[in-house]
Amino acid sequence: MGETVGNLIGLNDEVIHPAATLAVEAHNSPSKQFLVKKIKIRHDYSSIVVLAFSGSLLPEDWFGQPPFGKTEIDTGKFPSLTSLNDGGDAVVNGSFLRRFNDVLDKLSHAKELKKAIEKKRQVVFSGYSSAGPIAILATLYFLENRTLSPRCLTFGSPLLGDRIFGHVLRREGWSDYFTHFVMKYDIIPRIMLSPSSTEQEQILNYFKSKFARKNINPAPPSGFYLTVMGNASSVASYEACHLMGCRNPSLDIIKSFIELSPYRPSGTYVFCTGNGNLVVVKNPNAVLQILIHCAKLGESNTAEVEKRSLDEHSAYLSELKECLGMQAVVSLDGGPATATLNDLGLSPQAMLCLQAAEEFENRRSRNLEKIRNCLEKIEVEIEMLRKYKENAQISRLGYYDSFKLQNEDDDFHANVSRLELAGIWDEIKEMLKEFELPDDFEKKPEFIEIGKIYRRLVEPLDIANFYRHRKDKETGPYVIGRGARPKRYRFAQRWLEHDENKPFGSRWESCFCAEVEQLGIDIKEKGYLQEIKDRIHQLERNLIAWIGDESLDDDVLLEDSTFVKWWRDLPLECKSESDRIENLIRGKADRL
Repeated sequence: MGETVGNLIGLNDEVIHPAATLAVEAHNSPSKQFLVKKIKIRHDYSSIVVLAFSGSLLPEDWFGQPPFGKTEIDTGKFPSLTSLNDGGDAVVNGSFLRRFNDVLDKLSHAKELKKAIEKKRQVVFSGYSSAGPIAILATLYFLENRTLSPRCLTFGSPLLGDRIFGHVLRREGWSDYFTHFVMKYDIIPRIMLSPSSTEQEQILNYFKSKFARKNINPAPPSGFYLTVMGNASSVASYEACHLMGCRNPSLDIIKSFIELSPYRPSGTYVFCTGNGNLVVVKNPNAVLQILIHCAKLGESNTAEVEKRSLDEHSAYLSELKECLGMQAVVSLDGGPATATLNDLGLSPQAMLCLQAAEEFENRRSRNLEKIRNCLEKIEVEIEMLRKYKENAQISRLGYYDSFKLQNEDDDFHANVSRLELAGIWDEIKEMLKEFELPDDFEKKPEFIEIGKIYRRLVEPLDIANFYRHRKDKETGPYVIGRGARPKRYRFAQRWLEHDENKPFGSRWESCFCAEVEQLGIDIKEKGYLQEIKDRIHQLERNLIAWIGDESLDDDVLLEDSTFVKWWRDLPLECKSESDRIENLIRGKADRL
């Protein structure tokens, strides 16, 4: 026998069907927020705790503010769910987030969960239909809090988050914790790719009637399938163009008129083909294309497919029982699986889209190697700037002020190195903006470290050039607000802050001279307002801390430096750390 689905998703096969059974039971028990069951694993006599959430068929629990009910994630509860590259916070379905918040307090105090944590048992959060997103958020919440490493199984779940949401899961190494089972035609996993409409409410009303009268099948609504799949196809086509490298401006023009769904797949998907086979897919772009193309009408009758798309949503237990018994499983990420893909009914166009999804991942890997090949060039230019910095210290003028004056030939060469490095890092920035580097790029220690060195060594030169030419008159301050600060430095700073688990914006020591320069300008224009005094006091505290942890070089304490001359001219009442900073300045002079 080949690999089982459990092997491919990293979870014992004995858990999957009981988790699905409990998920369906919980979905049909709206009076209880969740159900808990302990499952004993036969081969090693261990126990796994499954917690399944209840579902809802009320429209307000699915669709919030039109057209897509999206809202930014609460980064208080989910601090990792934000882009490190100025892409903003992850977007999720607001109704699902609200329902998770409603259950969180009871979940956190659940005796069965506390006991599982104490005994270090494996915990699985599961959800069927609209309970799937609640299971996803619960899993994320505990991954964020590091209290346990739960697994998540969903069955027929609607989509929850946007591209940044999925990017974060892969960046943090959490994507494999989430597995989603999807039937070939089930409409619910596709429903969030279409804006809220009366057709979607008709679907929910159909299931409400069906679950309320278990022995009577209500008449299915009509017309919804073409509406939902038409909108979903627009999303898939737009993403396919992006995967294939199409940069046609008309695509962005169309997108500005037609708002596409923000929701995208994340985690591992297991597609049930309908004849006992299972297809496991981890590539999120491939998942999106399969979600749409395998459910297209083709030559099938619309009414038949509409009925099947509703019936399949209620057939997970029987289908999984058959599939888990057969264990005819292939992984799309492990190589060609033409026969099984044929079972999904994928057209030649769909196969091209899957090839584009695979090639996009290959391109990201090639881009990573390209950046790695640039590291030697980066290190050569950094070494040149280190020597320039040493010479500036010897002159007792300092690195920042030597470059700002531009009186020596070495200043010209330093500027060439600065511009060479800017070109390399701007290319990295553009690749990150287009998601054309692996999702875990900014978590890789080698790039966090070289980004830190680059930012601390080179950004002071950018600042010196900025204020030497008084660019603040054209663009505004270098740092305050969004400022004129290049994004290549913002990116590298956020990587470090995230790695050190520090608040975003706390590691701005490379901008120290920019704040000194701007305070000097603001004092001349506004005088010593309280807001300016507060900034001076904060700068003093930062100086002491950054000199102490060596994140800021002490050449800013040279007698002829911009900082010391500015600080000495300040009225005594504007200083809060006068003695300590004087001691630092004298200590620097004594070491020369």
